[in-house]
Amino acid sequence: MPSWAPAVGLTLLPHVGGILGGFITRKEVKTWYTTLVKPSWRPPNWMFAPMWTTLYTSMGYGSYLIYKELGGLTEDAVVPLGLYAGQLALNWAWTPIFFGAHKIGWGFVEIVFLTGTVVLTTASWYPISKTAAYLMFPYIAWLSLASTLNYVIWRDNKDKTE
Repeated sequence: MPSWAPAVGLTLLPHVGGILGGFITRKEVKTWYTTLVKPSWRPPNWMFAPMWTTLYTSMGYGSYLIYKELGGLTEDAVVPLGLYAGQLALNWAWTPIFFGAHKIGWGFVEIVFLTGTVVLTTASWYPISKTAAYLMFPYIAWLSLASTLNYVIWRDNKDKTE
């Protein structure tokens, strides 16, 4: 394997779920999502794709830094990269829950678990690579906003869900 392959592969990996989720989101943003009551402070729809592209690239590159620092998929990498894989799976699951199934309340529960897992991932990365951990901070901030937005949409649209 070329020496650059893990860097490119791990940096691009998070985008896989983002691209697949995008197929669901694009359809629902134009139909179901328009029927929901949303707070005035929500980011504009156009902001989500560039934001997630940036966040996926940052977390992916951070995972490469951990992978490299720990010598690949070694025993030492089980917890930090296992937590990372778990948060990535939770990240990818949110879109089908919220947009695909229209389960706004379950989306909120899921995003709370996602945010907690991201915080644990970041904490596990910090002793290994401060740079990798710092790359997760914007993601935590965005998830805080997204969690709040998810909650408010759920609260204000209980008659349209579950």
